[in-house]
Amino acid sequence: MSYARSEVIFAQGEVAATVLCVQSGSVRLSVLSSTGKEAVVALLGPGDFFGEGCLAGQRTRMSTATAITATKVLAIDQQEMFRLLRERPDVSGQFLTHVLTRKIRVEEDLVDQLTNSSEKRLARTLLRLARQATDDAALTPIPKLSQEVLAEMVGTTRSRVNLFMNKFRRLGFISYDGDGITIRRSLLTVVRGD
Repeated sequence: MSYARSEVIFAQGEVAATVLCVQSGSVRLSVLSSTGKEAVVALLGPGDFFGEGCLAGQRTRMSTATAITATKVLAIDQQEMFRLLRERPDVSGQFLTHVLTRKIRVEEDLVDQLTNSSEKRLARTLLRLARQATDDAALTPIPKLSQEVLAEMVGTTRSRVNLFMNKFRRLGFISYDGDGITIRRSLLTVVRGD
């Protein structure tokens, strides 16, 4: 299935009957509280699964999935996904890796929220979005995101994100162009406190 930028893939509260996998593009998962506050809980890219709660008995979607860019996803019916997990070791291996990686990321995010400054949380979020893991000087672009979305992900205000983004740009850790943000691995120095 193909989705245009900003198109909703599924909405919070809808029936959960399929598992989806991002084939190309990127997806934002967000939740809306009863008071109307939205929180971005994940940004997903190619190879990432989402909507897998239906496999554990979740009857309705707990979040809203929205295409950030033009996106293609593979939708797999719940029963078909159970069959694939039983019969296809390659699929079950990829799915297990995804589930464990997400669990680790959620735990890291919780520790991050409890122990780190909003500046470090923003740096870590940008690096994760760019899927940075080493110290070489390679540049990696990420899709254009509003400072409001980044603030929701980090758990701070848009004005604080603006302050830190300007600082990161001034120090040469990031740069902007018309399509997005380029993240340099040197941003790791903020996360490590170097």
